Amino acid sequence: MRTFGTQGPVNPHDNYIVTRSKETADFIERVKSGKYIVIFAPRQTGKTTFFQRALDALTTQEQHYFPIQLNFDCSLDSFNRFRVLFSKVFVFFYEFRRFTDFIEKTHAFGWIGGPTPYPRVSLVGGGFPAPLENCPNYSNFEEAEDDTAADFYRGLYEDILEQIENVFEQRREVPSVQLADFLENNNGITDHRSMRRFFRQFAKLLPRDTQNPTQPPFLTQRVVLLIDEFDGIPRNVLKGFLHSLRHIYVAGKPRSPHSVGIVGVKNIRQLNYDTSVSSFNIQDEFVVPNFTLEQVRELLSQYTDEVGQLFAPDVIQMLHKQTAGQPFLINRAAQILTEELDVPKTEMITRDHFTAAHKRLLLEKNTNIEHLTTNIRKSRQFERLLMQIMTYEEGIRFNPHDDIISELTTYGVIQNSADGRCEIVNPIYLHHIMQTFTPTVNGLERDYFAENTTGEFQNYLTPKGHLEIARLLDNFRDFITRVGFKILQVPETPQEYVGRHLLLTYLDSFVKAVGGVMSFEVPTGAGKMDLCITHNQRKYIVETKIWRGDVRYQIGKQQLAVYLKSENVREGYYVVFDHRQKPEPRVETETVAGVSIRSYIIPVIQAAPSNAN
Repeated sequence: MRTFGTQGPVNPHDNYIVTRSKETADFIERVKSGKYIVIFAPRQTGKTTFFQRALDALTTQEQHYFPIQLNFDCSLDSFNRFRVLFSKVFVFFYEFRRFTDFIEKTHAFGWIGGPTPYPRVSLVGGGFPAPLENCPNYSNFEEAEDDTAADFYRGLYEDILEQIENVFEQRREVPSVQLADFLENNNGITDHRSMRRFFRQFAKLLPRDTQNPTQPPFLTQRVVLLIDEFDGIPRNVLKGFLHSLRHIYVAGKPRSPHSVGIVGVKNIRQLNYDTSVSSFNIQDEFVVPNFTLEQVRELLSQYTDEVGQLFAPDVIQMLHKQTAGQPFLINRAAQILTEELDVPKTEMITRDHFTAAHKRLLLEKNTNIEHLTTNIRKSRQFERLLMQIMTYEEGIRFNPHDDIISELTTYGVIQNSADGRCEIVNPIYLHHIMQTFTPTVNGLERDYFAENTTGEFQNYLTPKGHLEIARLLDNFRDFITRVGFKILQVPETPQEYVGRHLLLTYLDSFVKAVGGVMSFEVPTGAGKMDLCITHNQRKYIVETKIWRGDVRYQIGKQQLAVYLKSENVREGYYVVFDHRQKPEPRVETETVAGVSIRSYIIPVIQAAPSNAN
């Protein structure tokens, strides 16, 4: 029986797959047109699977195309980079030791006569003269970098030969005597120039069309080169490699390679470490999008057809909504639902089953989430921008030329909304982003409840086991008042976001205590963030904002009412944090557009009393 795959590329023999027929046809048409195609997207979005299937189609169904698939996995390159880096670090400490030795001797003997020209130092239990040229690997850094380029092209050539052999085997053909002799006795590929010559000569020796032997070989066997993990290309190779591809392309048809596909996470501009390299302006960008709702149905229906187990229609919709169609998360959720929850195969997979799977996705650290959190931790600027997206009602303009916005888009965290603003569209990603940036311990947990009360979250359940969100938020309002200026001491939290961070931590503690699930509703942007708490088959929605004036406060209620009705929820909660010097706290419950909304305006202190104006 097939399974839902989450480890590496999937294949139709072992896994349920989304065929992407429309996208595959589009890609193959571009290949036939001789396009040099680039696709850069986050990891685990199905790029490799998609292109492997497209290349398989070219190999078996399109005899006029000779596809060669490469992978610039950087394992070898990483070793060489480490070797060079180690040499440089070694020399740094060598120079530092020379300097300190020089200072010591100068201090000991004074400036008269000066120190010895080349003081001796002790490193790794021995000594050697200090002249710099005697330091191992100092004078051959460039040679070491050249070694990585030579290693890269040597490995590239070996991979190309292996792929050529694979294509002939798949087609049950053998190369001609001339081609076999060329592959065995040519000088190989040693740099980007010899790479151009190799492909030109290789294409000339490919078999001609037996139906039309008078046609030039370039018109009967077109070489297609697909490069996966392009990010792994060594820095000192990138410039020449791209120049060669551009040289081949602008030379015109017939050419070899006829078409090139470059697949990676970072785009050409982000990889362009050398700003003197001209733009790779021959590229034809190709997008492999997340799964649509219909594609999720297609994927799950394959399982149903084989096993007989049905998914409730609302489960499929929730699965797509909560993952934003992200391929890895879709397959991981399906794994949990069909393999790990032990749902009898005779039973339908229902909303309750999905809630359990969703909770697991919010708590586990799978490889996809590891990639996400590792990437967003790289810079505090990422946190600042993401918090601004969720705070500023004016929104943040989506500027693809902004490096921070560009990187977050590359990682699949944000996208361009219909009105040209940044938005976060993946609820599971948003949950992990907030967990990443919210302090695990804020130092105020003991103040959640007043001293004269029995401080337990269990007290906020009704006799029937439902949540008393209004009382819970009333207590949060009082908690903020009790702690006063101590909220300024919450670690690693920008002052403008501290109220939201505290509310998230507070609600998260409550939800865990009562066995519920807290998630985020998206798209999130333009200053609003909706929290959804699911418990005992009921949904509770809390929207948070920062005070931006009474007009926007009232508009926010209308927006929340529309959202509540769309979710078939009859009451909601609206929490607005007021950072003004003279805030106006408020609590009110009213009916808006047929639903009940309880609103809070909660002051957030700006300075300790001694520093207040």
